[in-house]
Amino acid sequence: MEPKPKILLVDDDPDVLAAMSALLAGQEYEVTIATDGREGLAKLRSENPDLMILDLMMPRMDGFAVCEELQDSRWAKYRDIPIIILTSVREDAGRRRYELGTGLRLQVSDYVEKPIDPPVFLARVKTYLKKNG
Repeated sequence: MEPKPKILLVDDDPDVLAAMSALLAGQEYEVTIATDGREGLAKLRSENPDLMILDLMMPRMDGFAVCEELQDSRWAKYRDIPIIILTSVREDAGRRRYELGTGLRLQVSDYVEKPIDPPVFLARVKTYLKKNG
């Protein structure tokens, strides 16, 4: 029996975590959650997921800071893990803020705006799991 793909969901909103976890678990994915960027990075190391879904706007350490941290060579072994940004910030605004703040482009696979469209979101998740698999 093949192991279930593992998805790390990083968001500070308990309602989003509950809804997304249920949606993903219903598709036979193993879901691990984190409520901020620091916890997300720790779970990235401990869980070694196949895909990370990352909110941009969070306390303690936001998604922008997580993406910047992942550019450090200490995180090199996790560089191939696809990242889908989940945000209520328009994609252009999110990219622009990151570029201005760090001088780098977000090294992510995709952006999904909240509120999500479940069938479209699940199709994107499946696409990036296949590309990484």
